[in-house]
Amino acid sequence: MQKRVWASIAGLAGFLVVAASQLALVVTPVMLVLSTLPGAAVLRIGLPVCIATVGVMGYATWRALHLRRPEPVGIPVTRTDAPELWSLLDGAAGVAGTRAPDRLTIVADAAVKVIERTRLLGLAGGHRDLYLGLPLLQAWDTARLKAAVAHEIGHFSPRGGRLAPIAYRGRIAVGRVVPRIPRRNPAGPLLRAYARFYRRVDAPFSAAQELQADLIAAEYAGAGAAAAVLRDLPALDGMLRIFHAEYLGPGWQAGHVPEDVFGGFLRMLAARAEEVAVLRAREVLRAGEPAAPSRWDTHPARADRLAALAALAALPGSATPAEDSSSAEAPAALELIPDLPGLGRALQTVAFPAQGRTAVGWDEFFGAARVVEMEREAEVALTALSRVAGNPIATAADVLDLAAEGRLPELAESVFPDLSADETASRIADLVTLLLALAALRSGAARWRHSWTGTAELVAPDGAHLNLGELAALAVDPATVATVRERLTALGIDVSAGPATGVAQPRAEVVGGVVNLLVDGARTDVLVVDTGLVLVPGLPRSQNGSAKRRLAEFAAADIPRRTAIAPESRFVAYADVAGATQVKRRSWDIRLRDGATLSVRAAFDSGELPGGWTAWDEAVAFLSRTR
Repeated sequence: MQKRVWASIAGLAGFLVVAASQLALVVTPVMLVLSTLPGAAVLRIGLPVCIATVGVMGYATWRALHLRRPEPVGIPVTRTDAPELWSLLDGAAGVAGTRAPDRLTIVADAAVKVIERTRLLGLAGGHRDLYLGLPLLQAWDTARLKAAVAHEIGHFSPRGGRLAPIAYRGRIAVGRVVPRIPRRNPAGPLLRAYARFYRRVDAPFSAAQELQADLIAAEYAGAGAAAAVLRDLPALDGMLRIFHAEYLGPGWQAGHVPEDVFGGFLRMLAARAEEVAVLRAREVLRAGEPAAPSRWDTHPARADRLAALAALAALPGSATPAEDSSSAEAPAALELIPDLPGLGRALQTVAFPAQGRTAVGWDEFFGAARVVEMEREAEVALTALSRVAGNPIATAADVLDLAAEGRLPELAESVFPDLSADETASRIADLVTLLLALAALRSGAARWRHSWTGTAELVAPDGAHLNLGELAALAVDPATVATVRERLTALGIDVSAGPATGVAQPRAEVVGGVVNLLVDGARTDVLVVDTGLVLVPGLPRSQNGSAKRRLAEFAAADIPRRTAIAPESRFVAYADVAGATQVKRRSWDIRLRDGATLSVRAAFDSGELPGGWTAWDEAVAFLSRTR
């Protein structure tokens, strides 16, 4: 392993040699040309040219190798705040033979990672931060948590050689820097070519180092716990994504925020325990399948890692805590964090800032989201009916009037000409049910009762189930419309209180932006927000200098001002996306749930707002993984 680590270190140092060589390769031809000029011309022309050449290439190289240091949002936890948790970290560091992290931060992701503030592509170390996901503290017992933390700290262990920690942090630094070198950076081609060589040289050591970190985790927490982390972490991360997409996202987009985000995730895990078990089993089956990791992923195949841990667990005296049960032991936070609910509330304020959203309980949160979805559906249907009817149709009362006159089936047939009579009748019943439900909600005669395991239920104020489908079926018949009106009045439902004027616009947090992309062949600026993508028609090439300023102004504006700045802008919600595929470098196909596809390509003059390409890559990766 010593030979491997020396090869990795030599390859890492080679980046600095290549960077210096680039400067020499650029300056040498210039000097040769200048040597043919008279002495006076050399001083007058040569010196400025050399300074300019070295300056341009030097700056380009610095920009290419400049390490962008991410700072995940979270809540710092000191030794005084959680002494037991810090004792766990110290124990992991002791087993790994390295120093403990300098800082611990609790974050909102289902992840645990150590980031060291390095210089010179990791050749020089620095401050070490550990980021620990609150979902792990909520869901895992102490053994799993010890294994996950020990694995991450184990990357900095000198067991693989005194220089092994340098090789690891250098690999991480290169993996962050090289993929983000701008295409137009003149220092980029040679550095990217060298990176491919470095990756091949470093691959054997990186795989061995990951297996070594697994071994450290097994020594500290037991082989069974280390194996359980490999199975459980993808399942838990999948449940968190489901939580964001199905539970948190719709209400957030509707302008509300739950009073207790992380408490809701914990309740979802408890209610959907069977689904968690299915995901864990699926991850076990996938462990033997060939993976498609990013080219900078340092992890060996999960099947190989599990096999190594199984062999270790079979040794006499090996501890195997938490082998199969994901909930047999109490969550680690109960003994490691004195005030988990308080920590969750503090984390929510920084990870999910309200930004003008209304804080409500989960039932009201889901109800608000469902009402917005219903209003969207109703608006589409009523617009179509109004077009064929020749006059505005805006409320349930208007639709009941059409039914009483016997015109509703005829109008519906015009709206759905390709459907059979039975399918058209079903569409009519669905629309009337939807409009009656909206009228009931607006009248205060109904509310949504949320379920963490099934569909939400429309109930009366006293909690009794409200069956409006039966009334909608009667409303289709002109002879019984009057009866329906009487029964609705008795229930306190005002049929004229239909959908609100206009549909609530999402209040989105801007993550980044990219200008001058080609979306379906048209120049388009893209704003990445936490709930989707905002597509803004791009400016002509002659106005390239204004594109970033306009997109920055658009990002900072509220919804009405955005409409004024770019009236043809379009919002594509993540919920409306069925999947995303990277066709080639800087080229993607985004598939929508309605069957359409957005073809997105980077142009030669594409640029970015701060965090733009990073935000875009993360958005595409999210859509690729979770759909």
